[in-house]
Amino acid sequence: MACCNDVSVVMITRNRRDQVLRTLPELAALPGRPPVVVVDNGSTDDTPDTVERTFPDVCVVRLDRNAGSAGRNIGVRAVTTPYVAFADDDSWWAPDALTRASALLDANPRLAVVAARVLVGPNLMIDPTCLAMARTPLYTAPGEPGRTVLGFIACGAIVRVDAFLEVGGFAGMLGVGGEEQLLAVDLATAGWRLAYCDSVVAIHHPSPVRDTARRDRVVIRNALWSVWLRRPWPVVARRTARLAFDATRDAQTRTAFTEAVRSAPAVFSRRRAVPREIERQVRMVERS
Repeated sequence: MACCNDVSVVMITRNRRDQVLRTLPELAALPGRPPVVVVDNGSTDDTPDTVERTFPDVCVVRLDRNAGSAGRNIGVRAVTTPYVAFADDDSWWAPDALTRASALLDANPRLAVVAARVLVGPNLMIDPTCLAMARTPLYTAPGEPGRTVLGFIACGAIVRVDAFLEVGGFAGMLGVGGEEQLLAVDLATAGWRLAYCDSVVAIHHPSPVRDTARRDRVVIRNALWSVWLRRPWPVVARRTARLAFDATRDAQTRTAFTEAVRSAPAVFSRRRAVPREIERQVRMVERS
């Protein structure tokens, strides 16, 4: 029988000590006390020291730089469980979430990601991305767990470690912001399945300590980079031209586009277009 002892929790953080100290008690209270790994992305405050002192059972991995979302990859490699639940320093899991996800992953060996229903803020409003995943146009076979999706929210995802590492995890160049899309497509290309399962619940109380403008620019940039890396050339041309036009009218988009173009040679050197069937599914999701 599946239990949350099959799941470790991996959290990334940087310079948000107060949020980490708020979140770790929530994770420590989970049934079965799952192992928790905190990957510190080069904090310049005393986050790692405080965590080690206050939560001696938590494994702290100290990085000397900000690895962004790729810090999760390092955390995943540090665990011994077959599954990992991701948490941000301002998110945690409902008491039965890890047990439910573990059971689904045990019963479905080609399932790589359980995408949870993410409830946001003190009013526990469902994240709009989850509403979109619940309406996915992708075919879900009878008896399959959850709805087939081609995306997820990182702080609301439980992953199969072998599948995650097989495709290389999160791309280091993307930082934090929209990094999930590329990984989701790579998992689907490798033959893995991703499912939105609203019976699995994550809680997200967004930290007030965040540069939302910078994050928005990263999301725009990463969306374009993901297109350059995986989509057919006609799509690359259309999306690039569209963003270039939008950049003439909006300063935020202009900054994101400029940043994307500066690294274009490095991005295109890693290009690997997806198979036709995956491209068809991506277009179905975009049209919906």
